[in-house]
Amino acid sequence: MRARVSRPLSLLVVVALSAGLGALSGCGSQQEPGDGARDVGTATNAASTKAQAHRARQVAAAWDGSAAAAAWRSGYHPIDEVVQLPRGGLRDAADRRAFRDHRFALRAKLPSAGPAEGRVAWERGGSLTRPLEGAKKAYNSLADTRKKAEPSLTVTEVKLGTMRVATSRGTATIPAWLFSLDGYDSPLKRAAVRPSQLPRPPIGRDGDVPGLPLHRLVRVSPDGRAVSVVALHGACDDGAAVHVRETSGSVVLSPSVKGQRTGPCTKQAKLQKVTVTLDRPVGDRVLLDAVTGKPVPYKSPHRPSPSWS
Repeated sequence: MRARVSRPLSLLVVVALSAGLGALSGCGSQQEPGDGARDVGTATNAASTKAQAHRARQVAAAWDGSAAAAAWRSGYHPIDEVVQLPRGGLRDAADRRAFRDHRFALRAKLPSAGPAEGRVAWERGGSLTRPLEGAKKAYNSLADTRKKAEPSLTVTEVKLGTMRVATSRGTATIPAWLFSLDGYDSPLKRAAVRPSQLPRPPIGRDGDVPGLPLHRLVRVSPDGRAVSVVALHGACDDGAAVHVRETSGSVVLSPSVKGQRTGPCTKQAKLQKVTVTLDRPVGDRVLLDAVTGKPVPYKSPHRPSPSWS
């Protein structure tokens, strides 16, 4: 397993998560060893590890063969960016800032009519018909119309086309709105098809099991053997860790922290990218968060993803 450099969360998120991190790693405790604080390898951490392993088995048993798993496998659930930049990316820092800050200028007419549904076609075979979102809604998801400051990305043409996106069932070709940008030879693409509704999980969260939910799914490698997620850890530990339990129907990821230290420290939550290697490709197995009992959410680092709205 490989761990990447972490970065601090915003203050609001830190406040919301500080209590959970304190329970998980002892951060913020003023206690001396022997008064409740524990070092790594003590009975407290051994008990937590045992509880987390038991929880992972429970989550896998609940999902494997369930109606929720069947609904997940039959649906369209993107696990990749549903907004794709022009080929080669944005040309300079000004355009990258404009995209990040949702500054767009519309110099084209948005199509007012179009098909009500579109086809999702998987490379491995199989297809699904899903409702389409209109061009106006797609544009509004990219642009903050209240922002008029320069520089902006200027849209010169909008039409319906296709794009390829990674999903829980492999790569698929889906309908997409193509936004031609002034100065670019290829369009910015935004998925037009709505994802399937997430199934109701067959198991709820267990408040007695320590740990914080995984923040988001980042990437599944092309061969399906490596899964990258963003996990949370605190200021009193040596970083985040993610443990894996694989079954024929699911991959359960259990987030934890390592190198817990005793003594006073700040209640600070940090994000860290962690990559785990699987014994075999993910395939059509469900990627699950042991803490919540739900599929690990894909979230764009820049904007909400319609796949988990």
